[in-house]
Amino acid sequence: MPGCANFPRMRKWLGDKNVKSLAAFKYTIVNDDWDATIAVRRNDIEDDNLGIYGPQAKTAAFSAKQLPDEIIFELVNLGFSSRCYDGQYFFDTDHPVNGVSVRNHGTVALSCATLALAQASYGAARTAMRMFKDDEGRPLNITPNVLLVPPALEDIGNALMTVDRLEDGKPNPYKGTAEVVVANWLTSDTAWFLLDTTKPVKPFIYQERKAPVFVQQTTMESDDVFKRAQYLFGAEARAAGGYGLWQLAYGSTGAGS
Repeated sequence: MPGCANFPRMRKWLGDKNVKSLAAFKYTIVNDDWDATIAVRRNDIEDDNLGIYGPQAKTAAFSAKQLPDEIIFELVNLGFSSRCYDGQYFFDTDHPVNGVSVRNHGTVALSCATLALAQASYGAARTAMRMFKDDEGRPLNITPNVLLVPPALEDIGNALMTVDRLEDGKPNPYKGTAEVVVANWLTSDTAWFLLDTTKPVKPFIYQERKAPVFVQQTTMESDDVFKRAQYLFGAEARAAGGYGLWQLAYGSTGAGS
């Protein structure tokens, strides 16, 4: 997947066009094979004794449906230690932009206890993202719209986005500034993330090469049927995930003050 450091701004066309060569990064997302398979005894089919297999079959289908979430949220969980297109960790303190180090990584715990703590956590992340610039120094017009939190931070996230006043009685300037998304897939109880999902390129990419399909092995020529008297049913897919633009995400471990 090719990536670009920036794209030229629109200019008045006077004389020859001002052609800009894009700085490109080679970044590849390799597709993986996925499957969910169950075995059914032939005698159970012949005796119409399938009650025990129905739930298993439904579980295999449910697993296939959840594949995109499993892939994407693994990327989120590993974002502090996995590298993106510029060679830095996706959430990092020193992404190089035109000779300057830019951070989309924090450690402050998400808080709605006081205005000062809300500003130091959610407010600081939101401001940092909105100040991101491209290699020409122009604003990237980042618009954070999703506050992604684990179940342990659901109440704090919802309070920040809905209450008129914070716990210290001060007016809440962040009400309605983002949608709270609570993800059971997140492995840390303290880490939280702010995302901009409004752009053509997303912070996290789900690449589907082959959508989940139903497969079966039921012919007498197969070893499982001939030797073991069992049929195989399942779902197969080819897909992978990768990091998009780090500028569209901010992650905090929540481990600091």
